[in-house]
Amino acid sequence: MKLASIHFYPVKSTSGHDVDEAEVQPWGLAGDRRYVVTDEHGEMLTARKVPRMLACLPHLDGDTLTLTGPHAAPLRVVPTAERRTVAIWSTPVDLADCGDDAAEWLGALLGRPARLAWLDDPTSRPVNPEYGLPDDRVSLADSYPLLLTSTASLAQLNDWIAETAAERGEELPAPLPMRRFRPNVVVDGAETAFAEDDWKRVRIGEAEFRVTKRCDRCVLTTVDPVTHTRGKEPLRTLARHRRWDGKVWFGINLIPDGPSRIAIGDEITTL
Repeated sequence: MKLASIHFYPVKSTSGHDVDEAEVQPWGLAGDRRYVVTDEHGEMLTARKVPRMLACLPHLDGDTLTLTGPHAAPLRVVPTAERRTVAIWSTPVDLADCGDDAAEWLGALLGRPARLAWLDDPTSRPVNPEYGLPDDRVSLADSYPLLLTSTASLAQLNDWIAETAAERGEELPAPLPMRRFRPNVVVDGAETAFAEDDWKRVRIGEAEFRVTKRCDRCVLTTVDPVTHTRGKEPLRTLARHRRWDGKVWFGINLIPDGPSRIAIGDEITTL
């Protein structure tokens, strides 16, 4: 098996970047999900409810974040000394506010009040203790430092989606791209679809990871990342083939054993 692609998302729930190589840090890929958008009350916003967030394409150059979008000139983000506590799902996290210019830029894009905040201390947020160790940390990703998916699993899912459409007399849909699932690393060459369900440890090049759990999927996967419109897939078909414990599943979550680097083409082995 080989590492087919690497992806990171500087601002949680906005568009991301494909890269040829990446630094693996204990809390995730370098630069991945260190910023979060909130409403005027400090409540986290995601593209689950605000799909227009996907029109924001953040660029990260070293430690400098620049926001780009279709509505305004690019904006260089400058975090301030002001602190805010934002609940990342059930965990309150102390963050640095990114100022009024970023708030105005995001508000104009989203058509609603919004602010940007930065996780300046990536060691501050623990992972779910049910699946991690006491010292494990995660950035502002939903739960765990990395998400892994496989091309074999996506191919099988797209076949199932086509079958579902045919059975219902619907027009055959275009295959879903992997970006619907927002992975950090994508595996190519797995012997079977969903083989990753049973992995316990993974080595990518020289980097080693613990598998915490399979990843349950939400409504964000139904949002087209280009048009920002919602559909029924892939949740409709995942519910038919990959539903248990009241959830649907695609991909696995990883925790790095330590700092390292990964690159496209790296050999992937299970341990």
